[in-house]
Amino acid sequence: MNSGETYAKLIKAEAKRLGFISCGISKAEFLEQEAPRLEAWLKKEMHGEMKFMENHFDKRLDPTKLVEGSKSVISLLLNYFPSSFQKDEEAPKISKYAYGTDYHFVIKDKLKQLLNFISEEIGEVHGRAFVDSAPVLDKAWAAKSGLGWIGKNSNLLTQQVGSFYFIAELIVDLDLEYDTPVTDHCGTCTACIDACPTQAIVEPYVVDGSKCISYFTIELKEEIPSSFKNTFDNWMFGCDVCQDVCPWNRFSKPHNEPLFNPKPELLEMTKKDWEEITQEVFSKVFQKSAVKRTKFSGLQRNIDFLKG
Repeated sequence: MNSGETYAKLIKAEAKRLGFISCGISKAEFLEQEAPRLEAWLKKEMHGEMKFMENHFDKRLDPTKLVEGSKSVISLLLNYFPSSFQKDEEAPKISKYAYGTDYHFVIKDKLKQLLNFISEEIGEVHGRAFVDSAPVLDKAWAAKSGLGWIGKNSNLLTQQVGSFYFIAELIVDLDLEYDTPVTDHCGTCTACIDACPTQAIVEPYVVDGSKCISYFTIELKEEIPSSFKNTFDNWMFGCDVCQDVCPWNRFSKPHNEPLFNPKPELLEMTKKDWEEITQEVFSKVFQKSAVKRTKFSGLQRNIDFLKG
């Protein structure tokens, strides 16, 4: 066994110990196939008001421009599928990933531990941890690392656990044994395309971000266009429709990360509770939550929009 193989095994074992459900490794190099796709997507303005998507085009496609001397991209998946859900079926809905503590904090902490482990066990290794907060094409790297395939809803899918997980990376200056991509198992299924309430999946594998409910309820800071009235399927923060209908998510199992458990009152809140929510309740229920991104005023705007 060569050192790259030995180190890869060590890293994967530690990732598992830290609670990640999968770990895959790929060579840090230019993403040739992604470049024209990203360029076309931006040209069609499918990123809407998310102007940050236009920045750092080169870095998005080439990790060696992001982390000097990098040789490997270690991709990791962390399950967030909950064991219990919002009780009132008429209440405005929150995407399952935002039930508990903001994933940025939870995963950053685990990545730091993994990076420290690598330095202690292997020697001086330089690298950076990324959790959805830098110009890194998470899904492309996870697919390249053999952790799943990009589905028709543009999410990473796996046969074993579906798609309810976060993706994160360590980009390091260490040569490792690389994994190979898996094949696409979407077949002729169009469940996600047919179910999307705002028809944001404009063709298989292409999502118009500017039509996505998650975009409207989280990223868009202005008023939501009135032309989308009554198409939100009652989502006030994010949207899980294309994942909920995906046949591969039949295999989703509840996570075992205590920090992702929601505050009990979040699940108990009724439609009336949400419509009458105060700043005080918002601050308490979403103390360390990703929902804070919308701020109280943003969530209120979304709830009012659902009221019609």
